Amino acid sequence: MLNETVYEWLDKKGYADRITEHTEMIDTVEHAAQQIGCSEAEIAKTLSFIVDERPVIVVMAGDGRVNSSKFKAQFHTKPSMVPRDQVEELIGFALGGVCPFGVREDIPVWLDVSMKRFEYIHPAGGNEFISVKLTPEELEKASDAVGWCDVCKGWESES
Repeated sequence: MLNETVYEWLDKKGYADRITEHTEMIDTVEHAAQQIGCSEAEIAKTLSFIVDERPVIVVMAGDGRVNSSKFKAQFHTKPSMVPRDQVEELIGFALGGVCPFGVREDIPVWLDVSMKRFEYIHPAGGNEFISVKLTPEELEKASDAVGWCDVCKGWESES
């Protein structure tokens, strides 16, 4: 079942043809990668944080983890995720389907550089059965992102 808000948003942006409806749930990075047929890293996970008492969305590669010091350098506060029981109320999507498309205008969307290494990435599309296949540049346009940030660890190759 398509999320109408997301479909209309992506249709206006010219990306509605990138939506895929899955028969199995893609509510976790692992499930999404299995259903889509890509690596877990290529799943674009959408996380919601509280910054200055307001929600902020950060989309990152599936293998990334938030680095507290990088997050604090970017947002001037420690990372504090939106409580699970408040995600749908504050962000507008239930867990497993949180995405950067069609969110309220007052919620900034940031994209982490961890996704730039892939040709395509796959964020959720508004519920636990929908994904969207986009290049990182297309995701930036489709999400009306504020910009790119560097708040993750764990995805870089150790040098």
